[in-house]
Amino acid sequence: MKTSYDVIVRPLITEQSMEAIDLKKYAFEVARDATKADIKKAVEELFDVKVMKVSTLNVSGKAKRTGRYPQGMTRSWKKAVVRLTADSKSIEFFEGMV
Repeated sequence: MKTSYDVIVRPLITEQSMEAIDLKKYAFEVARDATKADIKKAVEELFDVKVMKVSTLNVSGKAKRTGRYPQGMTRSWKKAVVRLTADSKSIEFFEGMV
């Protein structure tokens, strides 16, 4: 059985995700095998908030050069954008970032 800490890998701190905080949308990198129900349960448990909607997408790895000839790939990962309900409090971790 996975814990909430296994489902949520890390928060995503980007310009686009910081602009969405006003709409109560927060972005996270999540485990590749996590479902929307798992993500909702993990966010509600870790941050003590109410989740209205979870959107997920798989991000493909990109080709990167590591030197003159060898070409490698960055890893593929899964992204989740979580929208909170209107009456829910905001996630404190993101408050100082904006």
